[in-house]
Amino acid sequence: MNAVDFPRRFAAAFVAQDVPALVGFVANGGTALTLTGAWAETPAEIEQAFAAEIAGIFARAKLVTGKGTMRMLGPNSALLRQRYMVSGAIDETGAELPRFAAMLIVVLERQDSDWLAQSLSFTATG
Repeated sequence: MNAVDFPRRFAAAFVAQDVPALVGFVANGGTALTLTGAWAETPAEIEQAFAAEIAGIFARAKLVTGKGTMRMLGPNSALLRQRYMVSGAIDETGAELPRFAAMLIVVLERQDSDWLAQSLSFTATG
């Protein structure tokens, strides 16, 4: 995967509820902050956080990709900022929540032929 493919592949994995793929986007030693505010520092914690969200609030979620930017920080690192619109989130009763904007901010590092997140923050925006 190249760095430019990251936001599309992340969105596809999120909508497909592909927890192993979501975990695989984060480098060993990398961290993740999820849409529900879960902070994860290990692959097991990242898996647990994404699995809980996908089994609950985001079980039927869809992402629409908005504006994004990629800034190369060096030959092997980049800063990605990608906007999404999230719809289909559900509350504890199963009722659909209003759609909301979210921002994916990722510090990417090239590792061999792949680009992985050293820091991944997927947060709701106002």
